[in-house]
Amino acid sequence: MDLRIFTEPQQGASYDQLLAVAKATEDGGFDAFFRSDHYLVMGDGEGLPGPTDAWVSLAGLARDTSRIKLGTLVSPVTFRLPGVLAISVAQVDAMSGGRAELGLGAGWFEAEHKAYGIPFPPRRFDLLEEQLAIVTGLWSTPTGETFSFKGDHYRLEESPALPKPVQSPVPLIVGGGGKRRTPALAARYATEFNLGFVTVEDVAAAYERVRAACGEALRDPGSLTYSVALTTYCGRDDAEVRRRTHAAGANVDRLRTSGLVGTPDEIVDRIVRYAEIGATRVYLQVMNLDDLDMIELMAERVLPQLR
Repeated sequence: MDLRIFTEPQQGASYDQLLAVAKATEDGGFDAFFRSDHYLVMGDGEGLPGPTDAWVSLAGLARDTSRIKLGTLVSPVTFRLPGVLAISVAQVDAMSGGRAELGLGAGWFEAEHKAYGIPFPPRRFDLLEEQLAIVTGLWSTPTGETFSFKGDHYRLEESPALPKPVQSPVPLIVGGGGKRRTPALAARYATEFNLGFVTVEDVAAAYERVRAACGEALRDPGSLTYSVALTTYCGRDDAEVRRRTHAAGANVDRLRTSGLVGTPDEIVDRIVRYAEIGATRVYLQVMNLDDLDMIELMAERVLPQLR
């Protein structure tokens, strides 16, 4: 089982805080450090010192870390043109020595688009489909050849399709609970399918839809990685768990069915339930970026039990 640390910097984080979490992730033996790609705080709070751009910060981490994978869960198609996105991710992949991963989604948070003047078109899933085709097409075009694309939303003419990423292919994550188009896109383009913040039963149903879509696309369902993202609060004992959840105002009842909350052994038991329905990777969503102690605790007492 791969365990990854997943953060939400739009809630308030500087680059130095992200770097501290990434280094704790690396030192603790986790597989990867991932971050959301948002520009506006959600819920209560001021979000100080303000948003950080996902791929700018990952470029910094590419140089300031040495082993862990680095990526987004997920980048909205509304934020970047696909050709620009392909260049950015390929550059971070080169800067990290082949450790970049791209999660790509349709985008949903309209308020952040209004706050920063970013268009929020209604047919974003159509944008996602075309961006997936373009990004993968640019990366897979042989060096010396060109790539062209003519869609309803984007057109590329004789692109040199450069730079190339170090990895071939770059790991590409598609996720969500859509019952028809999402599984089809995952089967066609993704190396990983992800679903977050729902029950074991809902994850199992989504995985089955993706496996069926792979069958329809004549793709081996076993060639995909199946992952889940879960909000996580771990403590050495019940008192420490209560302290962490209370400080965050967390919905503990919901976390017990659609997240991870408890002592290290309780966290492991919950992860095993997701493993039993096919998950081989878990993104541990850590909300308090100053609580490095929780990351260290999970590195010491959760991670060894799942290797």
